[in-house]
Amino acid sequence: MSTSTSTTASVSTHILDTSAGRPARGVPVHLAARAGAEADWRTLGASATDADGRCKDLPALPEGTTHVRLGFDTETYFTEAYSAKNQAAAQQDAPALRDSENDRPVFFPEVTIAFAVVPGEHFHVPLLLNPFGYSVYRGS
Repeated sequence: MSTSTSTTASVSTHILDTSAGRPARGVPVHLAARAGAEADWRTLGASATDADGRCKDLPALPEGTTHVRLGFDTETYFTEAYSAKNQAAAQQDAPALRDSENDRPVFFPEVTIAFAVVPGEHFHVPLLLNPFGYSVYRGS
C-alpha cells in the first residue's frame, strides 16, 4: 500500500465472505487506473487477499490518477471454497450439500468496481461478498 501524498491518492481493499462469516482468502485482485474520465485504463498490477481478506500490496497510483478500477476474481475463490466445502461434506456423507452446489456455476464470476479518487486521500474499498450478491462502500 502506498502512502498518500499531496499529489497522489492511495487505495486498499479487503473482502468479507458474508455467507461464511469470515474473510475471503486468496481472491485475485487487479488494479487499474486512468487520468481523466475519457482516458484509457492502465493496468498497474495484481495481488491476492491474505488470510485476513486484505490486499496489502497493491501498487501505488501514478500521479494524476482520477479513476481507479478494482477487479476481483470471485469465480476462483468460490470454486475453491465450494470444492473444500463439498469435500468436507462428502466425508460426512451430506448428499444434499454435494448435489446442490457441485453443479451450480458461480453467479458472479468477477466483480469490477470503478471509483473516482482525488489527490492526497486514501480510499479503502471493502467488498462484502456472497455467492449471489455483493456490496461495496468507501471505508476508512
